[in-house]
Amino acid sequence: MFRDNSGRIEESSAGIMNSFRKEAMKQFTELGIPDRKNEAYRYTNLEPWFNADYKSYFVPGKEDFKAAENFNCEITELDSFDLVLLNGFPRKNNGGPEGLPAGVWVGSLAEASEKYADIVKTHYGKYAQNGSDGLIPLNTALASDGIFVYVPEGVTLTKPIQIINLVHSDRDIFVQHRNLIVVEGNAEVPMIVCDHALSPQKFLTNAVTEIYVGENARFDIIRIQNEHNNAAKLTHTFIHQEKNSNAVSNNITLHGGLVRNSTYHYLNGEGSDCNALGLYLTDRWQHVDNYVNIEHAWPNCTSNQLFKGVLDDFASGTFNGRILVNKKAQKTLAYQKNNSILLTDDARMDTKPQLEIYADDVKCSHGATVGQLDEDAMFYLRSRGINKEEARLMLMFGFAHEIIENIRTKALRERIDELVLQRLRGELSRCATCALECDK
Repeated sequence: MFRDNSGRIEESSAGIMNSFRKEAMKQFTELGIPDRKNEAYRYTNLEPWFNADYKSYFVPGKEDFKAAENFNCEITELDSFDLVLLNGFPRKNNGGPEGLPAGVWVGSLAEASEKYADIVKTHYGKYAQNGSDGLIPLNTALASDGIFVYVPEGVTLTKPIQIINLVHSDRDIFVQHRNLIVVEGNAEVPMIVCDHALSPQKFLTNAVTEIYVGENARFDIIRIQNEHNNAAKLTHTFIHQEKNSNAVSNNITLHGGLVRNSTYHYLNGEGSDCNALGLYLTDRWQHVDNYVNIEHAWPNCTSNQLFKGVLDDFASGTFNGRILVNKKAQKTLAYQKNNSILLTDDARMDTKPQLEIYADDVKCSHGATVGQLDEDAMFYLRSRGINKEEARLMLMFGFAHEIIENIRTKALRERIDELVLQRLRGELSRCATCALECDK
C-alpha cells in the first residue's frame, strides 16, 4: 500500500510530514501490526480487521465532500466552532470555522505546515512515542493530512471546537489521519471530537493525535464514538503538559464494532494535573479496549483515571491503566479506578490496573470491579413501584452518569445524557446523530 501510493501521499501532504515517512515505515516493518503477544494488546485481536481487502483512498475529491456538507449535528443547542473531516481529510482552503478569535487556527495540518511551519516543526512527531506499537509509525508513514489547532498564549475560547470525523465510502477503506494541537501558555480550550460512519461498508481508522498544553493552560478533549459494527476505530492520543497545566481526556464509546483508545498523559512540569476518563456501552459482539498511560515526570503533580462500562450480550471490554511515577516526581497524587457491569453471563471484561513507582513520597491507589447490577438497589426500586426494566435503566444510568457529569459544556453534557439513555434502552442506531437519508 505504501509503495503503490507513496507518490500520491506525498503530493497531497507537506514537507514536514513527508520527512518522517521513510524512517516510520522502517520502524513499522520492524514492529508490525500488534498481536496478542504484545502485552498491551493481549485481550484485543486486530487480525480480522487488518486482513480485509481495503481499497486505497488517500485523497478525497470535491464531490466526496457532498456527504459532509449535508451532515448536521444533533446537538442543536451547542454553540461551537465546527470542522468536518471526511475519511481523515478536512476541506482545504475553506478558511476554517467562522468567528475564531484572532490568531487561532483550526484547519488542515498539511496547509498549516506551510502557514505555521516553525510551530509544526517544533511539535510534530515530538510526543508520539512508538514503544512496541507498530500502529503509530504506520500512521506516520501513511497519513497525509488531518487537523491542526493552534491557540496562542493567553487566548480563552468561550465555546468549544468541534471536530466531526465522518467515514463514508462505497468501498471498504483504511483511513489514516494525523492531528496536531498546540495550546500555548495561559490559554483555555474545550474540544469535542465526534466519530460517525455514514455508510455500512467496513472501515478501519488508525488516528494519531499529538497535543501540547503549555504552562498554566487548560485543555479538555471529549471524544464521542458512535459508529456501526463494521467499523473499527484505533486512536492514539498523546498529551504533553507543562508546568501548572490542566488537561482532561474523556472517551465516550456509544457504538462500534472494535474500538481501541490509547491515551497518554505526560506531566512535564511541576503542578500539572490531568484527568483521564472513559465510558463504554457495548452489546452484541462489540469490543472496546481502553489503554491509559500517565507518566509523572515532575514533583507535586496529580492525576486521576476513572473508566466505567456496561457490557451486554456477547460484548467484551478491556481496561489497561498504568501510572508511572519517576524518581524525582515526589509528592505525587495519583488515583485509578475501573468499574464495569456485565448484564449477561456471556459478556466479558478484562481489567489490568498498574502502578510503577520509583519515588518514595507519593500517594497512589488503584482499584477495579467487575460485577452485576446491585440486587439490593434493584429490590429497593421495585418495592417503590418501579417496574423491572425502568429500575434496571435507572441503575445503569446512575452508574454511567459519574463520567458524564465531568463534562463542563452544559449543552453537550445534557445531550450525552440523552444519547446514553437511548443507548441503554437499545434505541441508539448508528445514524442517531446523522441527518442524511442514506441506506441503513
